[in-house]
Amino acid sequence: MNKKMISLISSAGLILTAAIWGFAFVVVKDSVDSVPPVYMVSIRYTIAAIILGIVLIPRLKVLNKKYWIHGIITGLMLSLGYITQTIGCYYTTAGKNAFLTTVYVILIPLISWPLTKKRPSAAVFISAVMALCGIGLLALKVEDSGFSMNVGDILTLICGLFYALHIIFTSKFSQDENPVVLTWIQFVVAAVSSWIISPFCDGAFPALVIFESKIIVSMLYLGIFSSLIAFLLQNVCLKYVDPSLASLFLSLESVFGVVFSVIFLPNETMTVKMIIGCVLIFAAITIAEQFHGKKE
Repeated sequence: MNKKMISLISSAGLILTAAIWGFAFVVVKDSVDSVPPVYMVSIRYTIAAIILGIVLIPRLKVLNKKYWIHGIITGLMLSLGYITQTIGCYYTTAGKNAFLTTVYVILIPLISWPLTKKRPSAAVFISAVMALCGIGLLALKVEDSGFSMNVGDILTLICGLFYALHIIFTSKFSQDENPVVLTWIQFVVAAVSSWIISPFCDGAFPALVIFESKIIVSMLYLGIFSSLIAFLLQNVCLKYVDPSLASLFLSLESVFGVVFSVIFLPNETMTVKMIIGCVLIFAAITIAEQFHGKKE
């Protein structure tokens, strides 16, 4: 299989990842009243770590000090990203939370520049700005036009920084290491760190919810699909797709989130403003992909 075909398949994998995460918005919104947010993060990564660990038992013999260092670094970035996002959501609107999280679309090419010593092209920056504007049209409501900053907004911006660093360093480490094994270490670190933080953020664990069938199904979706499968796809595909381009594919999460919310949740509608936002995001990805293809 040639390099171009591998790149196309990896791009499709990132789009599938965005779709899985987009549907997770519906699942989380339907479950967050029963399961506190940081406990939700703890449960999903515990499920992912256990399942992937069982599958990987024969391969874990490759683990060495380098794997653990890289896994702990990226795992903490992943955990801190989700934790700051979920806590931030308590203090700001859902729309602003979703929009500010995607600041990683802009941060990735900026942070990658000094790390890789390669200046991103103008097309990458233009595409990133277009995608961010599109996400803003999707996520922000008219009443949010008076855009002021509060603690929730600041935490969400910090979350976007952690996500950007996670994508950049996972892409870098995956070049020389097995991305699947690296993903398992990230799950373990994210699960352990989240369980440590959960009591301080959410209080006592609501044990009774584990007997509710709807919550069990929701947690299994978040653990198996939104964590295990989605992050495996992302981390493997990051080995073959430039992080700046990958961030644009992953930004489709907001589009899928809106579409699935309209389909599955009551009182959710698609407006003209949101349609324009979707078009902007698709245009940004098309421009970036065409430029990337010419560069290759």
